[in-house]
Amino acid sequence: MNALTPDPKRRSALPKVSPFGAWQRGAGPLGIALLVWAGVASPDLAGAASLLEGLTQPHEGRSRRATSTMRVGEVRRGGGERKLNPKADPRGDTDEQSNYDNFTVPPGETHVLMDEKGPGVITHIWMTFLGPEPQDWAKKGAANHQEMLLRMYWDGEERPAVEAPVGDFFANCFGKRSEVTSLPVIVEDADSYNCYWHMPFRKSARIEIVNQSEKQISLLYYNIDWIQKDKLAKDTPYFYAQYRQEYPAVKGKDYVVLETTGKGHFVGTVLAVRSRSPSWFGEGDEKIYIDGEPKASIWGTGTEDYFLSAWGLKTTSTPYFGVPYFDQWGIVGGHTSAYRWHLSDPIVFNKGVKVTLEHWGWIAPDENPNYKATSWNEREDDYASVAFWYQTGRPTFAARAPHARERALPNIERSVVYARDFAGDTHHGPGGATTQQLDLYPGRQLLYTPKQAEGAWLEIPFEVARKEPLRLLLTLTKADDFGRYQAYLDGVKLGGPMDLFSAKIVSEEFHLLDFWPEPGPHKLRLECVGKNAQSQGYYCGMESLRLRERRPRVAEMGHEKDKDWKKEQKLYR
Repeated sequence: MNALTPDPKRRSALPKVSPFGAWQRGAGPLGIALLVWAGVASPDLAGAASLLEGLTQPHEGRSRRATSTMRVGEVRRGGGERKLNPKADPRGDTDEQSNYDNFTVPPGETHVLMDEKGPGVITHIWMTFLGPEPQDWAKKGAANHQEMLLRMYWDGEERPAVEAPVGDFFANCFGKRSEVTSLPVIVEDADSYNCYWHMPFRKSARIEIVNQSEKQISLLYYNIDWIQKDKLAKDTPYFYAQYRQEYPAVKGKDYVVLETTGKGHFVGTVLAVRSRSPSWFGEGDEKIYIDGEPKASIWGTGTEDYFLSAWGLKTTSTPYFGVPYFDQWGIVGGHTSAYRWHLSDPIVFNKGVKVTLEHWGWIAPDENPNYKATSWNEREDDYASVAFWYQTGRPTFAARAPHARERALPNIERSVVYARDFAGDTHHGPGGATTQQLDLYPGRQLLYTPKQAEGAWLEIPFEVARKEPLRLLLTLTKADDFGRYQAYLDGVKLGGPMDLFSAKIVSEEFHLLDFWPEPGPHKLRLECVGKNAQSQGYYCGMESLRLRERRPRVAEMGHEKDKDWKKEQKLYR
């Protein structure tokens, strides 16, 4: 849900039947693979012709559901203490309160979604909640899904078997809401969170969300479908998912997605990378060590290849792999999130497994000891991941999810100058200038509305505190009535004109310069030089001017410290 669709009763139309088919019999080829993961394969599966054919076979057990539906005797809104009774009958009368099927989770509190006795198998989880932006249902905004920690406990274990931010678990990283269409995970319209991982338990299952935000979780709805069983096979493995991060990836060590001992199968990962250097981060190979071997026997050809793409990554969503979020290619501070599910190709291990990724790629010459750009350099980008696997017994993976404060990416802005503070007449040419609030930004942007290109300009002054390597960039809005603008810094032309036309209103970072500016005052000027043939006007929308820090090794090497950026402008891509 968002500000444009505030109806809290909006529902996903996705089917609630697991695409994995029957738990113990009647599945097709894909179903066979999935059932083998869970250790419940049986000979009578071999003759099944398709996944749908499995629906004609008898199923064992009894279906049940844990849900946020309003129950008899509960009080969820209004004054006084909340009165909750999760075991009471669902309320189905004609009073409006019967429709209060959601929960509010205050900062710091834990909400239990499911607490049931086994044996059983969870087959489907659906949930939704308000987005973080201010809106009618949450005037001050709400927690984002990176700040919500999802935990699942099997059979009374003290350590959670699943521990990951809600967003990352559903392949939605960086706190961004993205659409995902895959077999085990589906996020419809970027706000309807579904997963179909089968999660067996013998004695009990407890699922909870911890609100680690300073804001409340608003309008939390959920349904958790499970099948109550008489028994599970002794060798049935448990489902595990664990988040970990390195900000930045540790120098000299491959990034570890999963390391555990025991018997099981690795079934996928979600990876989030925030680039801290220009150019492409994804040349590093996946290296998977099986059963304690000293050298990886499964060795890949590159990060984009592991995620089943080629020649880089771009936004896509398929049943087995995808890239839900990719903002801009090759920039400092770019964001990429990807998922890879090993559905038909689980990584099977008998004594243990270690899944790693090299963090190598292209790099700018001012970060290279030999002052040259090559495709094979160890990079220092920010990595986070969720590993998904099945395993018998207890895993030995030691990673635990840090608090939401530590999960937030480190600030890399040395200076942020908001354009909204320069709407006065002395900072622009002919035409009006005002500020406006868009959903694209947490604060207001500057909107400049000249009627023609001739004589139209904007100026943003800023200060540099000390001499250090920085990247100059602008966060600009693109729309169908925006013009083309040329940037100048202290009178020096930077690159070519920036085309701000877009059929849809979007935000984009325009990276202008890598330099070592002198301390003191500076001035950026944008001059209108026309418009795209499809544009309806010459407007300009600016959120901010930013000086973004480069990696510390740029300063340590100091290749360009004494070079005059005014004589030679560089922007590394």
